[in-house]
Amino acid sequence: MLIAGFPAGAWGTNCYLAAPAAGEECVIIDPGHEAAQGVEDALRKHRLKPVAVVLTHGHIDHVASVVPVCGAHDVPAWIHPEDRYMMGDPEKALGRSIGAQLMGELTVGEPEDVRELADGAALPLAGLEFSVAHAPGHTKGSVTFGLPEAADVPPILFSGDLLFAGSVGRTDLPGGDTEELLASLARVCLPLEDSTVVLSGHGPQTTIGQERATNPYLRQVAAGGRESGTSGAPRRGM
Repeated sequence: MLIAGFPAGAWGTNCYLAAPAAGEECVIIDPGHEAAQGVEDALRKHRLKPVAVVLTHGHIDHVASVVPVCGAHDVPAWIHPEDRYMMGDPEKALGRSIGAQLMGELTVGEPEDVRELADGAALPLAGLEFSVAHAPGHTKGSVTFGLPEAADVPPILFSGDLLFAGSVGRTDLPGGDTEELLASLARVCLPLEDSTVVLSGHGPQTTIGQERATNPYLRQVAAGGRESGTSGAPRRGM
């Protein structure tokens, strides 16, 4: 399996390309702000042909390049229905104080072909099968994408802004909810194997085992909410 990733744009949002191997079809995950050129560079480097874009959620730092990327390669974009409106209305998604600053800088809108994700769906794309888990909390339509263990490659979780190395996504923007986020951590992340590689929306990769041992939020939900001290712990994401 081939996973290529790079941080893009002003927010350093991780964009990933996933394929069975170099020279094959691929899926693009979260082409955010100023990600289009990085996508093209990675496609050329690894001789990949994209068949779809999949989005962990609708914040502009994860979807800003979806229109040019999908348009350049005539591929669909997949997003959860509760976040679909964000592609065309980032101001509503982020709140006026943040969204108004961006509206004059970014071209927003939907690509021609938008398809909607469902919780528990199996998404066969580019010779891979992504498992979709609805994981609200950062946004109402946040999802994660899982890939099973293959050959010598451990399981992979594209966690979006649900789980980071040492932290979790912020919940103070429209649609955010701390209790929902903690419930998503418990439902989506805790059952995963410790060896699962977590590829987050921002920052370095980690593993479920590492986060189970050290992440204060995951420790809290693993303890059934009994651990304290997370209320002031930093959160990440737009």
